[in-house]
Amino acid sequence: MLDIDIRLRRGRFERDVRIVEDARVLALAGPSGAGKTSVLNAIAGLVRPVSGRIVIDGRTLFDSTAGIDVPTHRRRIGYVFQDARLFPHRDVRGNLRYGRHGARRGPETFSLEAVVELLGIGALLDRRPANLSGGEAQRVAIGRALLSQPAILLFDEPLSALDQARREELIPWLQKVRDEVRLPMVYVSHTQDDVRRIAEAVHVLD
Repeated sequence: MLDIDIRLRRGRFERDVRIVEDARVLALAGPSGAGKTSVLNAIAGLVRPVSGRIVIDGRTLFDSTAGIDVPTHRRRIGYVFQDARLFPHRDVRGNLRYGRHGARRGPETFSLEAVVELLGIGALLDRRPANLSGGEAQRVAIGRALLSQPAILLFDEPLSALDQARREELIPWLQKVRDEVRLPMVYVSHTQDDVRRIAEAVHVLD
């Protein structure tokens, strides 16, 4: 369950965001500039709200009244950005292993082998990012996020940089992650078709 009640500031502007949602896969929709990415960044600890609270499945990540602000590296967030942001000097295997290296010590929910099989990237392991298509690179980015052993997955418009063919290629993999991984997910998009095919609930930011 997501329980988010925060005030965000951007320059001279402030906005209040209130989300209480039991759905496991939540989409944040709305036009550019509505604050969708800012909400993701607040969940991840990359942006500090002016005030409020962020609670994920009963775990408080931020509460201005109680003085709680869990550091980013302890929040157990898997974040997939618009562009894959893979390390160009590492091959796919190295990029995936970096996700596990950055995880907190503890039980391994997702193994390298399981993630490779889930995302169908076994044939890509020795390639460098420059030799991947946009859809392949995003699958690797999803795998790296899973190997960080997250408690929640955040997706910031992972299809927006892809052409239509690559979008259609990646959507079934996103649906597979949704159906098989069973983690809470927050998915940002301004495309209604993406939201319809991936999310279970939608909150629209104006």
